[in-house]
Amino acid sequence: MPSTTPNIGFIGLGHMGSGMTRNLQKAGFSLVVTDLRPGAAAELVANGALWAETAAEVARLSDVIITMLPTPKHVEAALRGPNGILAGISPDATWIDMSTSVPDVAKSVINDPAFAGLHVLDAPVSGMSVGAANGTLQIFIGGESEDVIRMRPVLEAMGDPERILHVGGHGAGYAVKLMINQLWFSHLVATAEVLAVGTAAGVDLDVLRRSLIASPANSNFLEHDVLSVLDHGDYDEGFAIALACKDMGLYVDLSRTVGMPSELSALVEQIHRRARRAYGDTAGEMSAIRLYEDLLGVPLRLATADRKVSA
Repeated sequence: MPSTTPNIGFIGLGHMGSGMTRNLQKAGFSLVVTDLRPGAAAELVANGALWAETAAEVARLSDVIITMLPTPKHVEAALRGPNGILAGISPDATWIDMSTSVPDVAKSVINDPAFAGLHVLDAPVSGMSVGAANGTLQIFIGGESEDVIRMRPVLEAMGDPERILHVGGHGAGYAVKLMINQLWFSHLVATAEVLAVGTAAGVDLDVLRRSLIASPANSNFLEHDVLSVLDHGDYDEGFAIALACKDMGLYVDLSRTVGMPSELSALVEQIHRRARRAYGDTAGEMSAIRLYEDLLGVPLRLATADRKVSA
């Protein structure tokens, strides 16, 4: 990379952040990292990254600071206080929040005269931990066009260049990500219900699914995502249902804030919260399907492994 390549500070080395930082490192960026679990940085440090004890130290040593944290409260905690990002950040640095969050946290910084020169982008992602590991994330960016263009090489190290989208001003990235998550979880509940009811009515599960795929009711979830459950009984523990419920709660809160009704989404949220109560906080994000399997009395599993799913 050229000498003008910025130092990247990265805060949050969980399921998503660990893959994202590895890809930044592979692209030639110098990294300064921190996490609540020092062991999460061992591989990165062995490959040349610097470990920082606090978010403030990350900010002091970096031109660009990226946060990838579970909730808005975690982002707020990383920002504030004597050990927070804002205590160490340079006046003209760039902060990119890639967490699934809400606009209020970032706007509190954007609207603060003390940080008038700071560049801020909200850039949440889709693609799950597999996309983070493979560098194929979808990234939805809210902020100023000039900042998006300037930061594109950094973002392309983590995401699919064709699916890195500037979706609007500050806060638009957060909003788009919440819409995507909510629609995906709604597809999950609708698919689980239809497959369970159809199976209970005596239709072979494979025949039922292929019929739905061939119909106007097809969806990416039905054709692809649900196969982790139907083929392998994998409810995706890489993303915990507690975090799924958090995201759905943020969506419902946003709908209230903008004064729009969200009756269906509120019901979808409650179904997932029931699954969380039944199977625990760390159960996989697709565990709501188990509720319907329990009612049906058998797991929803396809019998054949070599079928055509898109015929």
